[in-house]
Amino acid sequence: MLSLQFIRDNYKILEQTLNAKNVKIDLNKILNLDAQRRELIKEADTLKAQRNRVSQEISEKKKNKQSAENDIKNMRLVSESIKTLDNKLKNIVNDLDELLLYIPNLLHNSVPIGSPPEDNLVIREWGEKISRDYKLKDHVEICDNLELTDFQRAAKMSGSAFPLYTKLGAKLERSLINYMLDFHIEKHGYSELMPPFLTTRAATTTTGQLPKLKDDMYYIESDDLFCIPTAEVPVTNLYANEVLKEEELPLKHVAYSACFRREAGSYGKDTRGLLRVHQFNKVEMVKFVAPENSYEELEKLTIDAEEILKSLNLHYRVLALCSGDISFAAAKCYDLEVWSPGEKKYLEVSSCSNFESFQARRGSIKYRSNVDQKVRHVHTLNGSGLATPRLMIALLETYQNEDGSISIPKPLQPYMGTNLIK
Repeated sequence: MLSLQFIRDNYKILEQTLNAKNVKIDLNKILNLDAQRRELIKEADTLKAQRNRVSQEISEKKKNKQSAENDIKNMRLVSESIKTLDNKLKNIVNDLDELLLYIPNLLHNSVPIGSPPEDNLVIREWGEKISRDYKLKDHVEICDNLELTDFQRAAKMSGSAFPLYTKLGAKLERSLINYMLDFHIEKHGYSELMPPFLTTRAATTTTGQLPKLKDDMYYIESDDLFCIPTAEVPVTNLYANEVLKEEELPLKHVAYSACFRREAGSYGKDTRGLLRVHQFNKVEMVKFVAPENSYEELEKLTIDAEEILKSLNLHYRVLALCSGDISFAAAKCYDLEVWSPGEKKYLEVSSCSNFESFQARRGSIKYRSNVDQKVRHVHTLNGSGLATPRLMIALLETYQNEDGSISIPKPLQPYMGTNLIK
């Protein structure tokens, strides 16, 4: 969240970010409300100072057995005026708090300005697209032939676009999750968490899903709880309303969770098989870092996610997202896209983002500096490490054999207990 002081001092910069992110916000309305707020505070403070002064005078008059009736009558009127001003101020503050929640994070100056997908910048590629001398099947045909998923029976349970993994498909999904967790814990030094899959309104507001993305979330009205769209939400709130020690930073956590997304407005787009589902599994990395190190940590976070794809020998590319494609809360974001031989296109499997202090301000996540002992907001980062549905698609399509079987990459064989699905 951006402060009113920041908005006043950086109006032009914020206006540029709003234009670049294609966000419509009436900044003048916010500034006008802020001016009213400051004027009301000034008027109320003046009356409160007057009330304090006259109250002392009334006390002195009573001690000296002098009449203070007129003063008391006047102070009642002053108190009523203060009450009226305080009520007006409360309403304006509530309106401002609501409006501020819709202002996105500022863009980092390295973010390319433009609209997706043509203005997203390819930073690097790894590996090569596979070629075979036989016809490649897509993941839907592979899953049907090998009985790895069953969307028809899943629809009887939950409706459309909910996956049901079956037989070795269920085991492969579980193996991928465990492999990625172990990889990040053992090779990258992340600390594992198993968070709740439901979060409060406050926690979901901290990470920026609320209020802007409410329509895309599953909501349990009776308990005022939200099904998480990513483990980013609970894990980022791990240190909400806390002051950390600088020597504790960076803090690195990894967590598995199911993720729930209504995908409002996405119907009809990429709906085949596992391409776009309402529930999916993901391993998430979250970092809490000192501000001066956050962009170095973003590069490391992205590399940590990439190494999963390298270990599975899957061709991928890294994109720096342009301003029109970056999320509401992010200052900078890299997407990892894996090549799908059957779909013949790149599929996003990870977004690695630096939110700077945006989420930390919303959740009051701070640290105390060793240098001057001042308390400052941490920078938060997160990245998928990785999301499984499209990773599964790429893996099945890349490792398919002419006879219809699927070879299991060597790192996954100990988890699967086999080197072949047939």
